Amino acid sequence: MSNRCQFHLSAIVNITLIAGALVASALLIPQPAFAGIGFQPVNPEELKMTQEPLAPGAPAIILYRQVDRDDNGRTSHEDNYYRIKILTDEGVKYANIEIPFFKERGNNVAAIHARSIRPDGTIAEFDGKIFEKTIVKARGLKYLAKTLTLPDVKVGSIVEYGYTYDFQEYSLFESHWILSDELFTKSARFSLKPFVSGAYDPNYRISWSWQQLPPGAMPKQGPDGIVRMEATNIPAFPTEDFMPPENELKARVDFLYSDDAVEKDAESFWRKVGKQRNANLESFIGKRKAMEDEVAKIVAPADTPEVKLRKIYDRVQQIRNTSYEIEKTEQEQKRQKEKPATNVEEVLKRGYGDGMQLTWLYLALVRAAGFDAYGCWVSDRSNYFFNPAILQKRRLNANVVLVKLNGRDSYFDPGAEFTPFGLLTWSETGVSGMRLDNDGGSWIQTTLPQPSESQIHREAKLKLSDTGDIEGVVTVTYTGLEAMYHRLEERHEDETARKKYLEDLEKDQIPAASELDLTNKPDWSSAETPLVAVLNLKIPGWASSAGKRAMLPVGFFTAHEKRIFEHANRVHPIYFEYPYEKIDDVTVELPSGWLVSSVPPPQSKDGHVIVYELKAESGKGSVHIVRKLDFDVLLLEPKYYTALRNFFQVVRTGDEQQILIQPSAQSASN
Repeated sequence: MSNRCQFHLSAIVNITLIAGALVASALLIPQPAFAGIGFQPVNPEELKMTQEPLAPGAPAIILYRQVDRDDNGRTSHEDNYYRIKILTDEGVKYANIEIPFFKERGNNVAAIHARSIRPDGTIAEFDGKIFEKTIVKARGLKYLAKTLTLPDVKVGSIVEYGYTYDFQEYSLFESHWILSDELFTKSARFSLKPFVSGAYDPNYRISWSWQQLPPGAMPKQGPDGIVRMEATNIPAFPTEDFMPPENELKARVDFLYSDDAVEKDAESFWRKVGKQRNANLESFIGKRKAMEDEVAKIVAPADTPEVKLRKIYDRVQQIRNTSYEIEKTEQEQKRQKEKPATNVEEVLKRGYGDGMQLTWLYLALVRAAGFDAYGCWVSDRSNYFFNPAILQKRRLNANVVLVKLNGRDSYFDPGAEFTPFGLLTWSETGVSGMRLDNDGGSWIQTTLPQPSESQIHREAKLKLSDTGDIEGVVTVTYTGLEAMYHRLEERHEDETARKKYLEDLEKDQIPAASELDLTNKPDWSSAETPLVAVLNLKIPGWASSAGKRAMLPVGFFTAHEKRIFEHANRVHPIYFEYPYEKIDDVTVELPSGWLVSSVPPPQSKDGHVIVYELKAESGKGSVHIVRKLDFDVLLLEPKYYTALRNFFQVVRTGDEQQILIQPSAQSASN
């Protein structure tokens, strides 16, 4: 459930942040001076706690959490404080603290202070080193974090730490209260002192929406203008494989600044948004003569419509895309005088533009080439799923071009780096959006790609030694969104890092210790060509002996499927991001004089949205294995989890089958 509230801001008085006192052995000791929220007094009842009835079996719980944000002054800042009770040996890991932050968004972590309280009430202050490192999560998600480890933490201890986020100078960010944590939270308190609009803009407003709030929690704005909320007994947030964006699932309150007039009717709101954005778009692309002159240089009159669209697409993607560059400092930007372009003609003359500008340039050019084309704003689903009932225009945050071609709608986004012609970047597929026009626009739904358009195809030529070792060459070809994803991931890395990245990708797919060495130089710069990795492969002891025979597993690149959907229960929906296909074509040359005694029967399992096929065939001195997994699904409700889990059990069983090989009679007698 989501709700929305909006207020006009008047004068806001200063907020006094809560500061606690530091208590040791029941004696009150003066609090050290530092910015942010101070430590809370030691509570004897919390020290005695051994479990939380509302979170049975929890390794640890958050006793208290506080978030205070102030959007006034030269910079916005947000103070955070946590107090965590360690309940089991497993919970001791919460002495290792990670504070995430995003440099590209201009924020920094300051005023870090931490301590642990031993079960007897004595205190161990943290005075160690704080490190900065990159944290890598599932699907390649990376972020920076300040990390530290608190001393002398054991079962019964309390961990306390606080820190301040300092945001970019003179910038106003959307604020969020994220209530859900991986641990159960007993009590939490939040506040936001909103930005005060000046005389130049007396109608500046802040709005907020919320979802999944626990009973009794409700954000309210006080007479002083500060928005506050208290919450208790917030359930732990379980993290699962293949789950939708956490922002879509967590208990949260989202704040948004806007100078829009208050609008409660969704249809009127979005019509107004559509008209505003269409007016801005037409102003930006309204250089028809310059676009026609450029099109004449790109296409030939005899070109088919598809060829024209592709040539224009390639031309736009050749232009420098500033959205994917390493962010420059303010001083560097001033030196290079890179002011934003005001229209598509300026983008062409300068030879650079951001992703949004390049996509609108494509729209201007294809219109000049005679196509029926529209600008569209769609909802990127990497962080949220769009709900038009939530009246936040920034949720329509990605621009694409719709072209009427051969009686159907085709979508393009050349401003999304490395996105092949005819595809959208994965987070723009299968989403709602608005096709712009003078009347306020109309709602659309972008298409999903076919699984065959985004492939991981492996062709392996391997040799088996009589000691059971495997070695040979594996050629991995990534196409479509699979190629785009990896190119985007490694766009700022050097050749050494990219080599290791591709080698590690394949190591993660092999269910045994292996050695891999990339031998070619893949094309990292193109959006159209497949990303191809050629690797030398060695797997010691792949085949196991059984008397005078040997067993050869059929599943060579199956480690990923071995690790997913193992838990009996499921809380969240299952989310695959985009349809794709995996094909493994493996040929194994047997030792001289060895024969295939038996191969497992073919496997074919059609789960309607996922298809699994496996076939092993014996040849003259070799065995040939073809395995295919086809994912043609985006989102499944939790009620289908049991069927999905059973399907992957069939996959695992099939992958674990063995090929029986043995020396020929003549070889055995020798």
